[in-house]
Amino acid sequence: MAASRGPAAWIAGIGDAGVIGHLLHDFNVEFGEPTPSPEELAERVGELIGTGDTAVVLGGEGPDGLAVMRFRPALWSTGLECYLAELYVVPERRGRGLGRAIMDAAIEVARQRGADTMDLGTDEFDTVAHHLYERLGFTNRTGGPDGELMYVYEREL
Repeated sequence: MAASRGPAAWIAGIGDAGVIGHLLHDFNVEFGEPTPSPEELAERVGELIGTGDTAVVLGGEGPDGLAVMRFRPALWSTGLECYLAELYVVPERRGRGLGRAIMDAAIEVARQRGADTMDLGTDEFDTVAHHLYERLGFTNRTGGPDGELMYVYEREL
C-alpha cells in the first residue's frame, strides 16, 4: 500500500459493529439526542451491514470517526441513490482532515457500489459540516449556486 497523505479510512465489516455502535452512541449523546445503548446499536448495524444496503466507512486510529451510508435503487436512473445517514468525528480529532478522509472514502464506496447520487441532511447551524460538504461538491441549490434553495423535510411515523 502506498504511503498515506492523511488520515486513513476504510470500509467496515460486520466485525466492526461494536466500535460503530459506540461511535454512534457517542454522537447522539454529544448532540443531546435519544440513543439506544452501544450494544443495541452494534446489533442493528451488524444486521444492516449484513443486508448489503448499508455501508460504513471508519477512519482514524481509534477508529475516531465514521460515515454511515444507505443504498436504494434510484427512480430516475439505473444506478443507486446513496443517503449519507451519519457522519461523525470524535471532538478531539476534528479539524485535522479526518472528516474529509472519511467522506472521500465514502464517496468512492458509493461510486463502486453503483450509486450516481449521494444526498444528506444537516442542521442549519452546523456550518463546519456545510463547509466540508460544499468543498466536496455538494450543494443545497437546484441546478447550481444560483438555483433555488432545496429543503429536506422529516416526520416521525
